[in-house]
Amino acid sequence: MAAMSKNTSQKPAFLNFTVDHMTLLLHPRLYTVAYAIFRIIFGVKPEDILYEKRRPQGDGSEVSMTFANSIGHWTGSEGDPLKTIIAVVQPSEPKNEPSHVRDMLDGHDSAAHWQHIALRTPDLIAFHKHALERGVQFVTPILKDEHENLIQVFSGEWFLPGGKSTGLFFEFLQRQPSESALAEIQRRNKQSWFRDETFLGLYGEKEREYRSGKVMPFLSDELFEAITRMIGGKQVWEITDADLEAVEQVMLQHGARS
Repeated sequence: MAAMSKNTSQKPAFLNFTVDHMTLLLHPRLYTVAYAIFRIIFGVKPEDILYEKRRPQGDGSEVSMTFANSIGHWTGSEGDPLKTIIAVVQPSEPKNEPSHVRDMLDGHDSAAHWQHIALRTPDLIAFHKHALERGVQFVTPILKDEHENLIQVFSGEWFLPGGKSTGLFFEFLQRQPSESALAEIQRRNKQSWFRDETFLGLYGEKEREYRSGKVMPFLSDELFEAITRMIGGKQVWEITDADLEAVEQVMLQHGARS
């Protein structure tokens, strides 16, 4: 496939992103305070709490895992509703059990960590193909959320080759997909990856990654190092269109082998 033109006037529609939502990891002490902050400072009403999920405990009690709140509601240029959504997550496992959320927070020696940003595109299948061809690695195939009219895919994390995982990744999604898009996803996916609601499915997949010690990066180590050899010695203002075209060709070559 030919490299994409760098002329922004010819930018494909599937690369016109908007932020759909963000996921914030919090220490348990900050988690409860944050709920009050969202309700009182950000004006979140009960109807703005989009969901709140809980984890059963061994003694029969429950602990909150996550809640998502809408802190704003706008209308897009084409009349579609755009909500500003923040999903908040705390480590809900007992202290004697592993928790990738706790690992992410402790790894940053922090009580708060932005885990992922969900970018909405008008054509997820086209973007996914574009990204795969250029060597981007995804934790999941494109999936359909059974509770909302959307399709989504989750990328690998951003971290250095041989380094510690950062807990930072992207979700890409499309709301109100067409019937043809849904049929294409069903054709690709021989089995459903999520066996429960979307959040719980992703949560379980990240837990398996962290327990295995093999967290998938956004780009493979090989591709990352190849790009670094090409432009790593330059300042961003020194990187030319010719440099980017050469990098993209390397990415396409790598993607074709993957």
